[in-house]
Amino acid sequence: MSDISYRECHTDEYDIGMRYYLTDTEGTGGRIKSCAEDFIVDEISNRPTPKEGGRFTIADVTTKNWETNRLVRLLARTMSISRERISFAGTKDKRAVTTQLMSFECPPDRIDMVDLKDISFSNVYTANRGIKIGDLVGNKFEIRVRECKAPLNDIPDMISKDIDIINSVGGFPNYFGVQRFGVSRPMTHLVGEAIVRGDIEKAVKIYLLYHSDYEGQEIQDIRRRFENGEDYSTVIPDMPKTMGFEKTMAEHMNKYPDDYRGAIAEMPGNLQMMFTHAYQSYLFNIMLSERMRKGIPLNHPVEGDMVIPLDADGNPMHDEPIIVTRKNIDLADRQVSRGRAFVSITLFGTDSRLAEGEMGEIERSVIEKEGLQERDFVVPGLPHCTSAGSRREILCPVRDLTFKMNNDGYSVGFSLPKGNYATCLMREMLKSDMIDY
Repeated sequence: MSDISYRECHTDEYDIGMRYYLTDTEGTGGRIKSCAEDFIVDEISNRPTPKEGGRFTIADVTTKNWETNRLVRLLARTMSISRERISFAGTKDKRAVTTQLMSFECPPDRIDMVDLKDISFSNVYTANRGIKIGDLVGNKFEIRVRECKAPLNDIPDMISKDIDIINSVGGFPNYFGVQRFGVSRPMTHLVGEAIVRGDIEKAVKIYLLYHSDYEGQEIQDIRRRFENGEDYSTVIPDMPKTMGFEKTMAEHMNKYPDDYRGAIAEMPGNLQMMFTHAYQSYLFNIMLSERMRKGIPLNHPVEGDMVIPLDADGNPMHDEPIIVTRKNIDLADRQVSRGRAFVSITLFGTDSRLAEGEMGEIERSVIEKEGLQERDFVVPGLPHCTSAGSRREILCPVRDLTFKMNNDGYSVGFSLPKGNYATCLMREMLKSDMIDY
């Protein structure tokens, strides 16, 4: 396997486990989110069947610069319904213009109550069922890159080479991207690790205190006040709206000074889940990087690998992985080469099934180094933080990958399946610091 060599990453992505690139170009440099309009996402979803007078209102919701959890919270408040009556198929980037399918368990006229900046509704109708996570098929992206470091005249050849490599391999390394951990404050996995290790007090303190130079000075000052032991009651009134979840946590700690578990429980269920999932994602990234370090291919299985077949609709069957043996390796390789199956790595949790062979050795070594056991992912009193685990494809396929030059950079268009990160494709071309993503 040593004849395969992947380019090393020397940016801060290294610290969240993203340690290699598939492509070997120098990178164009640049930024992809100079403004929200530079990152356009259109969701590809399975829509519920329309039904006149149905219990649920379905709508395409287009937003600019809205984080999904905050969007749901303010929509619920404005429409005078609970958060639990609003559903969506997948979270979206904040600094972007996104269109996603959402459902509201209320009559359509409640939408008329919404008068929030940079939010619009279209294709409104009623149905007998709401949106669920499985309704998301994928996302279509149009991303503009500005402030490139490479000369504009050199960029077409660089991008063309990147695209050729990605197409020849059948995709790009399926890392969990920086959004999983926090672009300006990459700490979600640290919160998750503390929760998994049973140190809930540490988890709360990381979420409140962990500060970054990429945050605004006002927010950094707030975190330092907490860090210096100032009373919650004196800090809370000065917390800006953008610290809504931290404020909820701080208010709970102000009322119940020793109830750290309760402070985590005050967070939305999907955010609690994200803490544990982010730690699992970090472990996955480390394992994928180790496979690449060892020169093991991403688009061909080796003995001991576990491959995930696709169902008739093209969805990965994560619960039915197939172990690759000497007897079936040729068949497995054909299926992977045709895009009908993908090599996978564990998302370690309570019910994890590990690979065998060389990939199994990598998975076990990372888990042992972290000192983890399956039971660690059962979190008493915080059911949203408990995670069974799964497996994830190590290669992300991409469709309709194109680019065009602009007068100040270039734009890239493509579509990805659900659960994958556009920034992990863009990093192959830019090779910039992760804050530029």
